[in-house]
Amino acid sequence: MPMRRVLVLTSALLMVCLAGAPEGAASALTDQFKGDLERVLSAIEETGKNGLDAARRHEAIRAVAEPVFDWREMASRSLGVHWQARSEAERTEFVDLFRDLIQRSYITQVERYSGEPVRFTGEKVDGNLGLVNTRVVTRQSKEVPIDYRLLNRDGRWRVYDVLVEGVSLIGNFRTQFDKVIRTSGYGDLIQRLKAKGSAAQS
Repeated sequence: MPMRRVLVLTSALLMVCLAGAPEGAASALTDQFKGDLERVLSAIEETGKNGLDAARRHEAIRAVAEPVFDWREMASRSLGVHWQARSEAERTEFVDLFRDLIQRSYITQVERYSGEPVRFTGEKVDGNLGLVNTRVVTRQSKEVPIDYRLLNRDGRWRVYDVLVEGVSLIGNFRTQFDKVIRTSGYGDLIQRLKAKGSAAQS
């Protein structure tokens, strides 16, 4: 399954936890977002200072970053029409595999981060849906728009999609997953995701 473009988009999730705090009056969404950033930044800094081995450092960062994302929402949207056909056991398995896929790329990008500045440019709230707009300044001084879609569930905002220059992370996964399922079946998709996890651990 061609995943290069998908993983490039996945790396944008890093910016959720490494962006500077937005300026001006803060809304409830901004307040929570800022708190999430500070906790993950602190975990990255502390685990680096403590000299933890790679596995323990990854686990510590994952634990702090876990509440930032709505994994079930992300997973269900990435499967699209195929989600409804899955049993609850299959859904649970897929959410776990999807979370692992994202987190592996996320942790890798955390360790590669080199301080690119990020500007918050706005936000929108419509009921339980939120959108946070940012601009990442590259080393070539190019501003790349990265927008975060969030869902408020049980009083907490969580990221469920990221758009890089207008291209949706979840939409990209959905296209890739749909192609595999229609070509060789849902079982083959699961085996490919499991294989990626095994390869990453070896």
